[in-house]
Formats: sequence, C-alpha cells, structure tokens
Amino acid sequence: MVAPAKRSSVLKSLQLYLNRQASSPGRYLLEQGVMGLAGWVPGLVGIALRGVLYRLILRMDGLAAIESRVRLRFAGNIRLGHGVYLDQGVYLHACPRGIEIGPRTIVMHGAVLHVYNFRNMPHSGIRIGADSLIGEYSVIRGQGGVEIGDRVYTSPFTQIIAVNHVFDDPNRPFIHQGITAQGIVIEDDVWLGAGAIITDGVRVGKGAVVAAGAVVTHDVPPHTVVGGVPARPLRTIDGTHPVPRDVPVYFDPTEVNG
Repeated sequence: MVAPAKRSSVLKSLQLYLNRQASSPGRYLLEQGVMGLAGWVPGLVGIALRGVLYRLILRMDGLAAIESRVRLRFAGNIRLGHGVYLDQGVYLHACPRGIEIGPRTIVMHGAVLHVYNFRNMPHSGIRIGADSLIGEYSVIRGQGGVEIGDRVYTSPFTQIIAVNHVFDDPNRPFIHQGITAQGIVIEDDVWLGAGAIITDGVRVGKGAVVAAGAVVTHDVPPHTVVGGVPARPLRTIDGTHPVPRDVPVYFDPTEVNG
C-alpha cells in the first residue's frame, strides 16, 4: 500500500502539474482532447482540421494556419489574428493575461512564447502586432509584459526576456530572493539580428536595428543601429548610408509599395 504521506505528495504534484497546464481540470481535458485528436495531423488536411476544431479551445479571428506538433498551454488565453501562421514545434504558454498575435504574423519553427505568470504579476502577457515575424527558436518570456509592434522581425535565436532574478544577498539562494519584471516594449518596424538579447525594462524605438549577438540593456532610440555586449549606438538611420549601387536589392512581389 502507498503510505498516506506519499499519496498526499503525489496528489499535490499532480495538482501542481495541472495548475501549470490549464485554467481548470475541465479545460485541461478539453484542450488535451482537441490537440490529441487534431494536433498531429500533417499537411493541409491538418491545418484545415485545426482551423475548425481549435476554435473550441482558443480565440481565432478569421482564419489562422497552425501546423502539426504546435504545443499550446492555457489555450483559452490565446488569441490569433486573421492570417497568423504557427510553424511546427512552436510552443505557446499563455497563463493569465495571455498571448495575442496580430494579423498575418508568422511564428517560425521552434519559437517559444512563454508568459508563465504564477506570482500574480500585474502586467504579464505577450502582445504582437500585425505583419511581424518571430524567427526560428526565438524565445519571448512575458512575465513583465512584452509589447511588440507591427512589422517587427526577430531573426533566429533571439531572446526577449521580460523577467530577471534578484541575487544581491550572498547568504540566500537566488531562487529564494524573488524576481523583477518591468516589461519590454518593441515599437513598429524594428529588426532584431540573429542571437540578439533584449533584457527586462528596455524599450526599442521605432525603426531601430539591433545587430546580431547584441545584448540590449538600455533603451534604444528610434531609427538607431545598436550592437555589442552590452549594446551601444553604432549609427543613426537617416538616409546617408544607402546600399552600394553594385549590390542588388530584392523586393517581395506581393508588396504594394515595393
């Protein structure tokens, strides 16, 4: 027989697990049932099936394309705009205040959007505007709140981390000293290079460019290129550094104002 103390420990662990997966046991069963039924189906058939069935577990404005093996937690707190695309292997964890992805935004393979607020932080959530792109294996942590504007591109392996550990007391483990979560704002038309890291409390201004591998610890002015560790201004985007004439420039043929 299982000892009462061990049984109680197992039940507490099970309850903790369920609390981290969905808003209630009933929601957990619904979300897991729908994803178990339709989440694995490949190709266009699977996209069409999820376009219908996933409306039972999340909010979808118009049509959104969700590939197979997309992992969703707290799906009732997820809202997808018309034309959103979630690639294979994407993980959205949308506990309180949730995740909103704007129209025609693409979230590429392996990206992680993770709110994970179980400390009653008031501003947690992730909001992404229209026509943006979250690159392969990018990580967005939204405990302090992340606001991303329109036409923002994150290259592969970028990190946007709106949370920080307190570690000032040498006599206590850092996991017992709490966290801070000030939030991050990335305005419209920003490009984040591959491997760039945006730390908590930062605002990246409209039209800025963050170089590959940069670690941004302070606000970035609009239309400014920054790079380095920690990132510093490299130049202003003011029209005085055009592409050399011998370098071809290509445009998306679907753009109206290419």
